[in-house]
Amino acid sequence: MERTLSAGDIQFGYAKRYFEEFISSRPKIREALNKVETPAILMDLEGIKARYVQIRYHLPEVNVYYAVKANDHIDVLRALAEVGSGFEVASSGELEKVLSLKVPPERVISSNPVKPEEFIDFAYRSGVNRFAVDSFTEVEKIARVAPRSRVYVRVTVPNEGSDWPLSRKFGVDPETALDILEFAKEKGLVPVGITFHVGSQCNNLRNWFIAVRDSSYLWERARSRGLRLMVLNMGGGIPVRYLYESLRVEDVAYYVKGLLRKYFSVPPYELQIEPGRGIVGDQGVLVTRVIGKAKRGEENWVYLDTGVFNGLAETLGGIRYPMFLEREGDLKEWVVGGVSCDSLDVIARNIYLPEPEVGDRVYILSAGAYTSVYASEFNGFPKPKVICL
Repeated sequence: MERTLSAGDIQFGYAKRYFEEFISSRPKIREALNKVETPAILMDLEGIKARYVQIRYHLPEVNVYYAVKANDHIDVLRALAEVGSGFEVASSGELEKVLSLKVPPERVISSNPVKPEEFIDFAYRSGVNRFAVDSFTEVEKIARVAPRSRVYVRVTVPNEGSDWPLSRKFGVDPETALDILEFAKEKGLVPVGITFHVGSQCNNLRNWFIAVRDSSYLWERARSRGLRLMVLNMGGGIPVRYLYESLRVEDVAYYVKGLLRKYFSVPPYELQIEPGRGIVGDQGVLVTRVIGKAKRGEENWVYLDTGVFNGLAETLGGIRYPMFLEREGDLKEWVVGGVSCDSLDVIARNIYLPEPEVGDRVYILSAGAYTSVYASEFNGFPKPKVICL
């Protein structure tokens, strides 16, 4: 009689296939897996370059500005600089790293709608003069610190279906956006365009549809008011694999190109996109070690030498990482606990693994984005080392 696959079989089988696929084409990472001191994030630099090239191939008319916040390791930035990427920065620290690589300021933008005044000043003095805004206060601030800068306004769009929604903190409706663009012109700035963000890890194409449609409406309204916009910045949102398959780069690109043809009879002078997770997310593996296990009521607990405060903060927002353990045996359902004393430090529930032993290595896949940059040394435990190969 044919055996029916359980949820555990499906989940662990998916993680195993993903792990084997990942290491089979990355011999340097495969060699380092059992040698590195844990916890450590192994990053594939050639894979990062290849992902950038893939996005450029599928969106040839779009300029790519890597969102530095996703992973700001200097070797990651250097690899992207070598293949011609632009960069999106939000702070003086990020900008300093990018400029240290001799990246021309013309390849740098800042899409954080609310920026410290000292950062605006530093960016402006460094030759960076393209800034996002979404309030009259921000316009006044930029006009005072960085006169004649070019600004683009952020509009609110749906983030449904995005694992890390961003729509509530930033953005305005199209009518307010139009008023902000006019106000920027009155203040001596150069209103150049529109930006939106469909939400990080966006697997809902409808978000792109509404975003491009609403941007087209605002674009035409601005033209009727005598504003000649030039730039449409489409933010981030390109997803990667986690504990499920995701839209591919080509899926998003094909759909977005169709929307642009439909809603912009005359294409914007410059199209921009700001992938962060979409470039580095699935190009890293976090190598961890089992430090303990316990039976608590009906639950099986396994504890790793990292946690939500040491690089896995996105698990608190719902990101589910594939986890793989190189052992055979029957699968059991586990709660995965982090290294700290804090009860909030729970990495995942309903994870299926063979019975682990203290000292075993657990590989957490798709750990290239928003891991090391979020990490702290809470409770005295170290951040994962980042090793670029």
